[in-house]
Amino acid sequence: MKKITLLAVLILLTSCGVKQTKNLVSNGNYDQAIENAIANLKTNKDKKGKQDYIYLLEEAFAKAKERDLNEINLLTKEANPAQIEKLYTLYMQLNERQEKIKPILPLRLLKEGRNAIFPFDNYNSEIVFSKNNLSNYLYTNAKALLLTTNKMSFRKAYDDLNYLNQINPNYKDVLKRIDEAQFKGTDFVMVSTHNETNMIIPVRLQNDLLDFSTYGLNDKWTVYHNSKQQGIDYNYNMLINFRAIYLSPEQIKEKEFVKERQIKDGQKRLIDANGKVVLDEKGKEVLVDNLKMATVRIYEFRQYKSCQVTAKIDFVNSRTNELIQSFPVTSEFIFENMYATYKGDRRASDDNYYSFFDKKAVPFPSNEQMIYDTGEDLKAKIKSILANNKFK
Repeated sequence: MKKITLLAVLILLTSCGVKQTKNLVSNGNYDQAIENAIANLKTNKDKKGKQDYIYLLEEAFAKAKERDLNEINLLTKEANPAQIEKLYTLYMQLNERQEKIKPILPLRLLKEGRNAIFPFDNYNSEIVFSKNNLSNYLYTNAKALLLTTNKMSFRKAYDDLNYLNQINPNYKDVLKRIDEAQFKGTDFVMVSTHNETNMIIPVRLQNDLLDFSTYGLNDKWTVYHNSKQQGIDYNYNMLINFRAIYLSPEQIKEKEFVKERQIKDGQKRLIDANGKVVLDEKGKEVLVDNLKMATVRIYEFRQYKSCQVTAKIDFVNSRTNELIQSFPVTSEFIFENMYATYKGDRRASDDNYYSFFDKKAVPFPSNEQMIYDTGEDLKAKIKSILANNKFK
């Protein structure tokens, strides 16, 4: 019974696969139909159940080849230089289609007593000819784009040259041209800070904010510098303007309160209503928790100091000195340390309060350290602004 069921499932799956492949052929999706047929013929290709796939593969191959050759004929007559890539792609497609089928040949058609027919052709000459024409076209066009003043043209040249290097590695001086296109297509951004406050900005904070290698924001077309480099014409300036710095005084707030709590203080003998000691079934005295009220006076101390830095991030077109965008930013850092002492029975306090008894007063951070620590948050906000507002 299990064998019959398994056979039925296999027949159903094969039927569905054949139907899907037929639909692909009917809809002109010849290459997908070829992929389906090949996948099903890689194993047990001589089985009777695989015959439909062989017929469909033969049909799809013939129709795909005819379609591609007709398109090649039309493109050749048009002789449009912009269609050279299409010609190359079609010849490559004709060749690759044949190479996919070759490994599963021969394919026997049982009813007709013949092998399936796949008229293969040698397209090597056409591929080389069209590739050389395409290489020359891409190279010439990219050189022309590199003579313009448009960054989008430089980036188009970069893409074309990389494609050229893929199909025809080391063609002429293509690698040099790729570097040229990348350099010309890149937006270089000069980043600087400006202090408008009446306080000194820590040098290490300024260095951190200007160290864009830690931001992870450099991409293919945008590079940030914090010092001018020779031979680079900067497209944009990014100014980090410190507007104000607020530092609170060092504060120690004290609070005193009393806590009461019923606690266990060892054990005692259980006494019944008659004042006698209660015994268990073995004659042993029954012991119970000895509960008592405990009291503790807690002296709580809270050290507090805060710093707030407000800044403005300006994006400026360095050639026109025009302000492109401006983003206000506020960052804050709070230093806080809580500790406590007590008099009485510490067990009267909440269990989670014990940790404060183990802490002590610590030195307040300096103003410079507070400003620096606030800068860490400021740096994260600048990174977010840059990630969401790319230079155009």
